[in-house]
Amino acid sequence: MASVLFPSLLFNPFSIFRSLFTPEGKLRPLKRPRPNPFVRDGRALVGVVRGKDVGRMIQECVDLIGGIEKLNIRGKTVLVKPNVVSGEPPPTTTSPEVVKHTIRLLYAAGAKKVVVGDMSALVALPTKKNLEKTGIEKAAREAGAEVIDFDDVDWIEVKPPGVRLVRSIHVAMPVYEAEFFVNLPVVKTHRNASYSICLKNMVGVTHPRYRPYRVNPLKWEEVVAEMNLCVHPDLNIVDATTIMVAGGPWSGTAEKTDMILASGDRIAADVVGLGLIKSFGKWDDVAKIGVWEQRQIRHAQWLGLGIQEKKSLEMVTKLLEGQEGKFSKLITQIQGFIEA
Repeated sequence: MASVLFPSLLFNPFSIFRSLFTPEGKLRPLKRPRPNPFVRDGRALVGVVRGKDVGRMIQECVDLIGGIEKLNIRGKTVLVKPNVVSGEPPPTTTSPEVVKHTIRLLYAAGAKKVVVGDMSALVALPTKKNLEKTGIEKAAREAGAEVIDFDDVDWIEVKPPGVRLVRSIHVAMPVYEAEFFVNLPVVKTHRNASYSICLKNMVGVTHPRYRPYRVNPLKWEEVVAEMNLCVHPDLNIVDATTIMVAGGPWSGTAEKTDMILASGDRIAADVVGLGLIKSFGKWDDVAKIGVWEQRQIRHAQWLGLGIQEKKSLEMVTKLLEGQEGKFSKLITQIQGFIEA
């Protein structure tokens, strides 16, 4: 059966090992999330910027929600986690330009060390090959970051009290030990999980035995949400420069949207990203379901992973380049999906 579902496993013994066996890992105390500093009047802020200059867009977007200084990362180690599910270009994976300019933002804020890391899907391993093929490794090193893959790292075990589908979760040690964590997903649709943005990107920090199709293939969205209990990003910078609006996660219909989103709240950022996908109306799993009714969102809220209601979200927007009328119309449309 494995040869039918995952033919590349025949040529990748490492994948078989990772998939079949529980790793060794010491049980560690669960790290509690820091309070979200990117709020105003009790509402989680989501920055939305459109433009062409990726570096400026990232800077402006983070500034819109209060500025990178709110994290106080001076002298600290920061782990940045892009989406490197495979070696395919955006929007399957995070743009190297977004990775590079995020690293530069962090160093400009005084970070002592920035580490970029991820683990690809089992059928696409090794991750190192994909980091090279996507250009993420080159971009990260040019910006001064260390680049690692989680294929060969040690693991630690945590037991979040809210998990229902697994007894415990094994997390890549570099993620657990980082002083700050920045989530760097891409906006895309997903044939099994409906969509993939901030919440879904956290699956890559866990051991392959926790992939949703192994835990419970009928509850992809709930498994995704529960994996988020093991690690809590301090900031989510979302690559919406090119998004996937149908298909996915490996390939699908792409649209050039020239946007960056930023938030300290995973649920809030996902809801805005869902609104962006929904505006194209090409993927029924998103287009026909309210943004707050998505199973990932509902289970994440039940687990206490972010905002609990629509009135707790506030978009703050800025157009750097492009047509004001089209941008305003899109933002109004997304706001309508949020308020529905």
